[in-house]
Amino acid sequence: MPEPQSSQPRALGRLALIAGIIVAGSGAFAYTAGWFSPDRLTPTRLVNALAPPDGPVLGHRRNHAKGICFTGIFEANGNGSALSRAQAFSAGQYPVVGRFNLGTPNPDAADATVRVRGMGLQISTPDGAVWRAAMIDLPFFPVSTPTAFYHLLEASKSKDPDAMKTFIAANPEFSAFTDWAKSAPWTASYAEDPYNSLNAFVFTDGAGANHAVRWSLRPQAKVTPITDAELAKLGPNHLEDEIAARVAKEPQRWTMVLTVADPTDPTSDPSRMWPAGRRTVEAGTLVVQNIEAEADGPCRDVNFDPTILPDGIKVSDDPFPAARSAAYARSYDLRTAEAKYYPRTVEGDQP
Repeated sequence: MPEPQSSQPRALGRLALIAGIIVAGSGAFAYTAGWFSPDRLTPTRLVNALAPPDGPVLGHRRNHAKGICFTGIFEANGNGSALSRAQAFSAGQYPVVGRFNLGTPNPDAADATVRVRGMGLQISTPDGAVWRAAMIDLPFFPVSTPTAFYHLLEASKSKDPDAMKTFIAANPEFSAFTDWAKSAPWTASYAEDPYNSLNAFVFTDGAGANHAVRWSLRPQAKVTPITDAELAKLGPNHLEDEIAARVAKEPQRWTMVLTVADPTDPTSDPSRMWPAGRRTVEAGTLVVQNIEAEADGPCRDVNFDPTILPDGIKVSDDPFPAARSAAYARSYDLRTAEAKYYPRTVEGDQP
């Protein structure tokens, strides 16, 4: 009978394998954190760049800091199931939590001083899935990469008078945003604005086929264009007051439109719009039923991470969702650690 083999070599082999996994995992974490490359864009650098020159407003989101909560439902009509097996597209009604917001790190910014508006949205379904989205009213993103976005933030705060000129020369796609900012009409209501995913996502249907998709929420309310000067006359917090009053009278609705890419359409660059005429699918209606102040509202602690997706939707080769996810997580950690600063003391109150 042969002598039993020693277990020591096998044990050493297992230890070596475990050690290798730990080293590889640590290396990946260090790389993500930027330890091996100090110039690499990290979540901390990106979030820090969002802060105004005098520093962040503690306890608040580091961007889109001014906002108001809403709740309601998403009424799916079933058409979206042709593109995705996610339950959110099966005919039915699903609860939503969301947030109207302005693209600024200043929660006290006057409405007419902020050009970009946004919506954070969470749709929950009976199967336990959650779909979170972060959308803005632009039809395209101002720059093509997360690194370019970081450089934009730095240039916008620079004391160098030529900083923005240098940035635009290096990122010519930004000129389309400046044109939009000058010419696109303003509105006096969040209810009159569209909200766009901009990033491409991969939808997987029931047969396992993949489709590159961007989506938009198109307002059903009548759109009445105004100027920024006219908006300023309505007051610094008109948008929040107006949407609260409007929804109190009747729910507000947006049609969800899914746009399907052709094989030649770019999916990694949100600054490039897809040509008109692409296949679209109306998947349902977002119905905003209630508005609540953010301080005590249901959206206060929701991190609208665009990579939190249900089965049937996944990220594409667009680098922005991953970058946004990491930055949102960093912002969330910071503001929750600063909870004592939010809500802030009202002027005249005792500390």
